[in-house]
Amino acid sequence: MMDGGLPEFPFEPPAVGAAVEIAAGVLWLRIPLQMRPDHVNVYAFEEGTTWTVVDTGLDTEHCRAVWETLLSGPLRGRRVGRVIVTHHHPDHIGLAGWFQARGAELWTTRTAWLFARMLRLDEQARPSPETLAFWRAAGMDPALLAERAAGRPLNYADMVAALPLGFRRISQGEILRIGGRDWRIEMGHGHAPEHATFWGIGHDLVIAGDQILPGITSNLGVYATEPEADSVGEWVASCKRLRAFAREGQLALPGHRRPFFGVGARLEALVADADGAQARLFAALAEPRTASQCFEALYGRRIGAGEYGLAVGEAVGHLNRLRAAGRAAREMGPDGAWLWRRKS
Repeated sequence: MMDGGLPEFPFEPPAVGAAVEIAAGVLWLRIPLQMRPDHVNVYAFEEGTTWTVVDTGLDTEHCRAVWETLLSGPLRGRRVGRVIVTHHHPDHIGLAGWFQARGAELWTTRTAWLFARMLRLDEQARPSPETLAFWRAAGMDPALLAERAAGRPLNYADMVAALPLGFRRISQGEILRIGGRDWRIEMGHGHAPEHATFWGIGHDLVIAGDQILPGITSNLGVYATEPEADSVGEWVASCKRLRAFAREGQLALPGHRRPFFGVGARLEALVADADGAQARLFAALAEPRTASQCFEALYGRRIGAGEYGLAVGEAVGHLNRLRAAGRAAREMGPDGAWLWRRKS
């Protein structure tokens, strides 16, 4: 349980439909996903005759079936009275509305709720002109751009149940009671705006969501909704600020992979990883490049069409960070793509 070196993983993952008790009255559940990563972690906290559930999985027939097995099995037929959502991404909020329809309360940040409501209602038969312009500006291959322009995109509504009006807002610095324990809410940014993390008061549990992940880094994508966002800068600043709350012996409950000890060391490693990516990208920009031409420098491997959206969004995030720091500049090329170069 040392807060140095590599993270330590004290528990093996639960099987689908099963649970692992990681503390008294705290269950670790896994909902499988048909994407990468191939699961999302959810946590159930015993509240007497009901449960509080943190995050939910996607709104798919398969995920709902897994939940039915969990509700009748490890959750012993007791009702979910409250769903707490760490952030608005589909794998975390996807079934919140489904639980609300069964009588649960939804607790989340105002930003998460507003983003989810907006995106759930914004269903597109084809990619929007703004999205196509964003991909073009990032240097997407013309053939791939034409293919995506002609097809129906994966919509938020395909993965997220309808959210009825009404939620309970959670805020920075607020103290919540969950599962008979007190927790302080600390917000992170960069992976998602106003991402809630929960730090135990008088106990050593930390609900980390996707803000602090072991083994992988949070995706720091920029999208057509806010193409100039400095997602990497916001995330690094959040990691540095959250480091002050980390102490030896805390068990972090992440949104993916396994619960782990070593929160402080992991936060430091995540900042170092981001700094390393910035250094590699800065070196690569000795020659002008589009965002799509930065994949090798950032990821060290070929990016396929299925990964392209996440990869290009994060590449733009890293480029925006260099530009915000005064270390890179861009100019529009004749094909409508930004050409980025480093500044000496």
